[in-house]
Amino acid sequence: MAEIVKREKLTSGYDELRQTLIVDTNKLAKRVEQIIKQQKDNVVIDGHYASAAIPKAQVTRVFVLRRHPQQLKEQMERRGFKGTKLWENLTAEILDVCLYDAIMNVSIEKVCEIDTTNKTVEDTVSEILSILNGKKRCAVGITDWIGKLEKENSLDQYLKEF
Repeated sequence: MAEIVKREKLTSGYDELRQTLIVDTNKLAKRVEQIIKQQKDNVVIDGHYASAAIPKAQVTRVFVLRRHPQQLKEQMERRGFKGTKLWENLTAEILDVCLYDAIMNVSIEKVCEIDTTNKTVEDTVSEILSILNGKKRCAVGITDWIGKLEKENSLDQYLKEF
C-alpha cells in the first residue's frame, strides 16, 4: 500500500519530525475502492491503513501481524528506522494500537491476530492460509507485550520518551 500512496500522491503532507509522508486516508480509501472494483478475485491489501481504507462490507478478514518488540526493533533498525519513528512504532506494538484500530474499523469478528515472533514469512503465510481455509481458528488477544516485557524486566527500555 505504501507504494500506491507514494506513486499516486495519496498524501496530505510530510511530517518533518517523523520524516514520513502523511497518508490522506480519504484519498486512499477512494483509490482502494477503485482497485477492488476492477478485480474479479479476492484482493489482499497490506499496510497499516488497510482496515481504515476499505469499506467494512468488503472486508472478509484483517490479519494483524505482531512481533516481539525486541525483534521488531532490530528489524526496523536494519531498515533504517530511528528516533521518533522507531519508538512510536515500538510503543504502538506494545500498546496494541494496530489491533485496536482494526477491531474498531471492521469488527472483532473479522480480525485475526498472528504472532510472527521467531516465524519465517512462509510460516506466517501458512498460518494465514490455515485460518482462511478453516483449519485454524481466528483469534485476538493472543499477545500481551506489556506482561511479557514486565516478566523479562525490559518494559522500561521501551516505554520512554522519544
